[in-house]
Amino acid sequence: MARKCAITGKKPMAGNNVSHAHNKTRRTQRPNIRNKRIYVPELGRYVRLSLSTRALRTVSKLGLLAFLRKQNLQLKDVV
Repeated sequence: MARKCAITGKKPMAGNNVSHAHNKTRRTQRPNIRNKRIYVPELGRYVRLSLSTRALRTVSKLGLLAFLRKQNLQLKDVV
């Protein structure tokens, strides 16, 4: 499974650790991805998704289908 949010598309970023002596070593910043089972009342069933925590907060506020509409996606695109 890729470390990528199914809805927002957030994925790991690359950058540098910079020491006090200004030595640079490569590092990655990973998104906080969680596997969640979300109930969709319009369909009357659960859907299993891997979401970033930011997307999870928005889904709990708006609802899954409303958030997908806002992102111009359909449920079959993310499942």
